Amino acid sequence: MHAPTQYKLSAADVETLLALVRTGTLAAAGERLAVDASTVFRSIQRVEKGLGQRLFARSRTGYLPSELAQELASRGEQMETQLEAARSAAQVRPEQVAGAVRITSTDTVLHALVAPALPQLRTLHPLLSYELHAGNELASLTRRDADIAVRATQRPPPHLVGKHIGPIRVALFAGLQAGVVDLDTAGQASWIAPDDALPEHPSVLWRKKHFPKVAPAYRVNSILTVAELVAQGLGIGVLPLFLAQRRNDLRQLGDVLDEAQTELWLLTHTESRHLRRVHAVYSHLAQSLVLL
Repeated sequence: MHAPTQYKLSAADVETLLALVRTGTLAAAGERLAVDASTVFRSIQRVEKGLGQRLFARSRTGYLPSELAQELASRGEQMETQLEAARSAAQVRPEQVAGAVRITSTDTVLHALVAPALPQLRTLHPLLSYELHAGNELASLTRRDADIAVRATQRPPPHLVGKHIGPIRVALFAGLQAGVVDLDTAGQASWIAPDDALPEHPSVLWRKKHFPKVAPAYRVNSILTVAELVAQGLGIGVLPLFLAQRRNDLRQLGDVLDEAQTELWLLTHTESRHLRRVHAVYSHLAQSLVLL
């Protein structure tokens, strides 16, 4: 491709490129931009022609950004952050905080820890709204589809900043109606575990080490589902204390499993942590999230 002289990227060019980097497909990028996929395609073609080089590699799975595309997207994120800050400053009085805050977490942490902190936050900042995403990956925060993440991890990604909330302690639990089960007889019990969804989860690694012959009777895609099925008497499972000890339909079997412990982190981006809407929510969660 031959570059013309000094092609000047527009704000619209950067916005289109950023949308395609985040989503990976023309259709999804168009949905974000409220245009059709063909418009996105033509825009990217025009920019590539103007710059004289490919910005994306086309594949069966979508559009893979080049190093230059990732760099331009990073600049676009900075522009986006500054624009959001300007809009926030222009639309509210100094004492008000307004706008949408996107929070991502696992369903377990979202239901047991984040949700209970939201009513007081709603009272403090009634002009804020919330987009809540429950999933097991950090991808949404990495792609800037979320402002704040509450995650269980031993090592947060280096490009994020945050606060260490504390250790997530876990133990083996059974339902109240379950028969006599303890750690000595756990190998003969039915197990509920997230093996396929979370193969590296500390609870899965612990069980495979101490009960290598156990094949779970129920494989599920979240720790919250483990808790629900255990409570219904379908088997035993490893659960975090902050979830299980808030319920009256679960019974702890044995001591806390130190080997399966991990850490809870409250995370955000260096660029967005100073936005008033993000800072207000982040500060409140930093004070409100409490582990058992």
